[in-house]
Amino acid sequence: MKFVDEAEITVEAGKGGNGCLSFRREKYIERGGPDGGDGGNGGSVYLVADPALNTLVDFRFQPRYRAQSGQGGQGRNCTGRKGEDLVVRVPVGTSVIDVSTEELLVDLDHPDEPVMVAKGGFHGLGNTRFKSSTNRAPRKTTLGTPGETRVLQLQLRLVADVGLLGFPNAGKSTLIRSVSAARPKVADYPFTTVVPNLGVVSLGLERSFVMADIPGVIEGASAGAGLGFRFLKHLSRTRLLVHLVDVLPVDNSDPVASIVAIGKELEKFSTTLAQKERWLVLNKIDLLDAEARSELLARIDKELRWTGRIFAISALNKTGCDELTSELMQAVESHRVQLEEDEDYRQQEREREQAMAFEIRRSIEASKPAKKQADELDDEEEDWDDWD
Repeated sequence: MKFVDEAEITVEAGKGGNGCLSFRREKYIERGGPDGGDGGNGGSVYLVADPALNTLVDFRFQPRYRAQSGQGGQGRNCTGRKGEDLVVRVPVGTSVIDVSTEELLVDLDHPDEPVMVAKGGFHGLGNTRFKSSTNRAPRKTTLGTPGETRVLQLQLRLVADVGLLGFPNAGKSTLIRSVSAARPKVADYPFTTVVPNLGVVSLGLERSFVMADIPGVIEGASAGAGLGFRFLKHLSRTRLLVHLVDVLPVDNSDPVASIVAIGKELEKFSTTLAQKERWLVLNKIDLLDAEARSELLARIDKELRWTGRIFAISALNKTGCDELTSELMQAVESHRVQLEEDEDYRQQEREREQAMAFEIRRSIEASKPAKKQADELDDEEEDWDDWD
């Protein structure tokens, strides 16, 4: 199944049924009076998170959803039938943004909790409602009101505790294969990972966390280069970021410079995401001798003044992976306890999530023209090559 993490849909709630204009007509009963019933309310549109879904691909093919309208009222004071509500299922972790107002309507990070996104119209009133001692044969009715119509942007952000971040071929997929049962593709060329992968890291009974692996981020991603910029939003729900660095890149690039470059791309994408706690993990450490390791750590301390945690591992040989996952588990457990016990902390997390949702949307929208222009230039170059 194709992985799609963005979609735009239109939801239309049902119209309320019209009120009925009717009078009682029976043999031997004169002036029976009004008996027009009310219409039925229109159906509403609800969104609910479903753990069985993991992509928004279906919404690309069906972008419009309409709830049932209410039935009109009838004689003999019969009320019209209410329109059926429409329940649309989306993956867990979907943010819903109203395109017209740019309002974050809801963040569906918990399954099986329906949320109304379009309210059905109110029913019209039949003429029975307007009878009085001075108006015994009213001919007045009201029409049902139209239901709400909204254009919504669905933005899927995977729910994970730890997010892996780094340049292509830094070893992110190898690490998640080493510490979990996930089996993403691993190869010796860039952008082996083209879609996000999730892995469950288990450290014993009822002690586990979810790790997310996204495609590699490259310098210039904010201008639409590469794949990582598109998938950076999947790191926004994580407790912390694990920045994986290849200590001996095949292209002989400077590891310290790559750390700085990733930090800049994070800042351009979302300042709130860039402020998230980030641990530095030096991978492929088995390729360096003790002197080279000490020299690299000294450079990081001197040039970057890194204040976060630093780990040295070899994801392929699993050297240092147990210590890393143990420390990650402790950080995740501490975060979970704070969420349960500290209301101020929960509120801060909600505000941070909302801020990131808007920053991510603005960054993605801003990068689309640049990405489109780059694609057009590539097409022109291909045309000239064909002509030559």
